[in-house]
Amino acid sequence: MIPEIDLTALPTARRREMLAAGREIEACYRALENGGLNIVGEVLRGQGDFVEIEHYPSDDVFDAETHGQYYYHAHRGNEDEHGHFHTFLRADGMPEGSRPIDYPLASDPWPTGDEAISHLVAISMDAWGYPMGLFCTNRWVTAEAWYPAEQVVAMLDLFAIGHAFPNWAVNRWITAMVRLYRPHIEALVRQRDAVIADRQEKLPDRDVFEDRDLDITTYLPIDVPSLIQRLETLEKL
Repeated sequence: MIPEIDLTALPTARRREMLAAGREIEACYRALENGGLNIVGEVLRGQGDFVEIEHYPSDDVFDAETHGQYYYHAHRGNEDEHGHFHTFLRADGMPEGSRPIDYPLASDPWPTGDEAISHLVAISMDAWGYPMGLFCTNRWVTAEAWYPAEQVVAMLDLFAIGHAFPNWAVNRWITAMVRLYRPHIEALVRQRDAVIADRQEKLPDRDVFEDRDLDITTYLPIDVPSLIQRLETLEKL
């Protein structure tokens, strides 16, 4: 279980950054809703039939300046979930010194160079196109390189999608989601590593990063309006 985040224990500057991100999210929703649109619909627009496993947009969304990347798809048997976004940072955008772990048991080659991406967090979306949860995955799910939790945490503030493809409001929204839920994502990533370590201890001779019985390492249900309201209340104190 992910421990509940005590917002009052966070530095005031962090809470204000989160609140600013929350207001950005609200602005994105208003812009889309005024046109009868939603986040997921804009990612799928013009992409043909929605097919499980396929990436949307087909070549992912990549920011050449920040090296942030994301895509949307579906593959889980969750009846409440329509699909989810996977967010990444590519190696060329990472803090200096970032390096995947040394893992001699690797049974499948890990990506190298700028392809040595790190998964940050996935955002689960409901049937109406709004976020319902955050989760982290095992390595095989996203074919990433595996960076230790503290290095991934240092990458979170660097994730940003600053261009307008496939939709400017969607890109602003996903950037702001990582900002709004940064403390929660930190907890998810650290718990992710704890889950993997526990799995490795139980299966010392197995490549646990290719364990098909372990896909979702950590999950957190979320309520964006509620979190923004709590942050606004604290700001007034």
